[in-house]
Amino acid sequence: MIEPKEFYRKLDSLLNKIGQEKSGKDFLLTILKEIEKTFGKELHLGNGRIYEQNGDEFILIYAPSKPGIVITAKNIPISSEAIQSILNSKTYIFDNPAFSIGDIKSSNEYAIPAAIVVNNPDNRWIFVFELKSGWVREEIEFCLNAVRSVLNYRLFSESVKSELEQAVQIQKSLLPLSPPKLPGYDIAGHSQPAELVGGDFFDYYHFGGEEFGFFIGDASGHGIPAALMARDVITGLRMGIEKHMKMVHTLKKLNSVIYRSAYSTRFVSLFYAEMEEKGNLFYVNAGHPSPFILCNNKITDLDGTGIVFGALPEIELHRSYINIPPGSILILFSDGILERQNNKGKEFDLERLKKVVMQNQNLNAEGILKAIFRAADEFGNKEKWKDDATAVVFKRLK
Repeated sequence: MIEPKEFYRKLDSLLNKIGQEKSGKDFLLTILKEIEKTFGKELHLGNGRIYEQNGDEFILIYAPSKPGIVITAKNIPISSEAIQSILNSKTYIFDNPAFSIGDIKSSNEYAIPAAIVVNNPDNRWIFVFELKSGWVREEIEFCLNAVRSVLNYRLFSESVKSELEQAVQIQKSLLPLSPPKLPGYDIAGHSQPAELVGGDFFDYYHFGGEEFGFFIGDASGHGIPAALMARDVITGLRMGIEKHMKMVHTLKKLNSVIYRSAYSTRFVSLFYAEMEEKGNLFYVNAGHPSPFILCNNKITDLDGTGIVFGALPEIELHRSYINIPPGSILILFSDGILERQNNKGKEFDLERLKKVVMQNQNLNAEGILKAIFRAADEFGNKEKWKDDATAVVFKRLK
């Protein structure tokens, strides 16, 4: 038997390598070889091979290429007794000569197969090793069980991380990369999720000439459930919006879809507007924090014209109108900015936001946008945002 102190030292080193080894297509093979390198001599194991599940079979994807080695089973049905024993036990030693898995013949000495099953959310693999004379059950089971647990955790973490990264990229692809270049307007927008993904969203539409549309919204909560709802709202609006559409009718249909949603978060506030020539703005505000217009140092709020989406199967909405003269600034924002708190629990609030815009009104749209986020971030002591925060700035040029 291997000396206990030495055994634990080597096992700890092996488990650390599993956690830190660079991931990639050869990750599992690297770990297999690391197991043999670390414990091959002391635990009397070697000739490791890997099977990967493919439908209703486990297919051999790696075996040692050494002279005299012959593997008699390269495709093993998942229904076989050997595979079922491994899947049920997670770690299995075939110490009955009449019962084995994919026999490997490398010498005249009989070798006992020992197997573990590892998996991520999408697939399963089986590691099989030869145990030669001198192996000790307690050492083999302890080592392989520890390896299996840490390896499964690593594979699961990699899979979840990958899916979250994909979710981040999907959400980024739904938000505009840059504002439209429209004659007579300077536009800037930014969304800051509280987690990797969030429920705030905004978008622009150019209908041609000087006519364009835009919206900002906030799905209740944050994280993946809110991001899923935001994705569906953006997709629905992109499919439903077209020039001269019936704005209120389309938004009422969107409310019905959100109301029937099975997501845990299904309340969505939305401000949707269309800007026509000469600054004529037609809009619907469904429960969203009121955007405001700064013109000649006077501020006008664009108050609600209906309740949030998803609260009722049918809602009443009406369209409203305002003119935005040259030199005016229109500010859209989510409540994540207003509710940003300092260390005393005091909120950034609407008045501070208006003051920031007033003080920076001579900057371009991007400058005003950065000033808003900088002020809110500093107010919150530059700590992590607790809610998604979004702002969009429209400046009608003189």
